[in-house]
Formats: sequence, structure tokens, C-alpha cells
Amino acid sequence: MQVLPAVVTAVFPVLVVHAAVTDFFSMTISNRVSIGLFAVGLAAVALTAGSPAEVGAHFAAAGVVFAIGFACFAFGWMGGGDVKFAAAVAFWLGWPHMLDFGLAVSIFGGGLTLLVLASDRLLDPLPVLKFGFLARFHEHRRVPYGIALSAAGLQIFSQSDWMRVFL
Repeated sequence: MQVLPAVVTAVFPVLVVHAAVTDFFSMTISNRVSIGLFAVGLAAVALTAGSPAEVGAHFAAAGVVFAIGFACFAFGWMGGGDVKFAAAVAFWLGWPHMLDFGLAVSIFGGGLTLLVLASDRLLDPLPVLKFGFLARFHEHRRVPYGIALSAAGLQIFSQSDWMRVFL
């Protein structure tokens, strides 16, 4: 196992988990996380890509996800930080994994939303158990979608070629 690829590839799960945790507590994903994820992803893809077309496929994946996310942002369905973060995750995963990523995001996002709605009702008698975004959920009725994006990203990443670095 080479050290540099392992270190570069380890950045993905660390930043993705960080984004999920900060989104849970603050309903924000820092631009630094998304930019860092994209920048290290660019370095990783540049080091491992077999051709310029392969690099282009990673940019295409990020571009398509950003365009779809921007439309969701314009309609108020998604936050700007979530859109940038989703595009950075998509860049890492590349075009071949986009359908799987989209499906996983949908499943995790739907599950998260149902869990949040149920938790809001079930925890009403015990407000001390409402922490993070749940403490303010009744005010804004928004779900930290970065958690679903992170879960989906980690699931697809674990099945991707990037994991060969660790094996």
C-alpha cells in the first residue's frame, strides 16, 4: 500500500463525516469542507485517472449534480451548502456511480425525513432529548440533508475503486 494514495483517499470519509456532524448541529456545511473535498478529489483523480476522458467524467458528474442541486436550491428544497457538498461528493464518485448515488441519497433522505418527523412528535414530552437541529425543528421544519448525502456518499465510496487503495 502506498502512503500518499491512502492518505488522499482517507480524506473523503473524514470530510464527509465532518459535514454530516456539523450539518446535524448547525444546519450548515462549511464552504471549506466542500472546497477541500473537491480539491483533494481533484488531486486524487489526477493521480489515478487513466485518461483525460476519465477526469472529464468526474467533472461531468459534479456538474450534473450541481445543476440538479441548483434547481432544488432555486425552489427552496435544498440549501446551498448541501448543493456544493453534493457536487464535491459526486466529483469523487465519478460518472459510473451517479445512479447509485442518486438512489442512495433518495433512500437515505426519505428515511432521514421520516425519522426526523417521528422524532419531533415522539420527543415532544421529553424536550431535553431534542438537541442539534431537532431542538429548533419546530421553528424551521427543515431537515439537514447533508446527513443523507454523507451516508449515501460513504455507502457508494465503500463500493468504489477508491477502496482498492485500502485493500
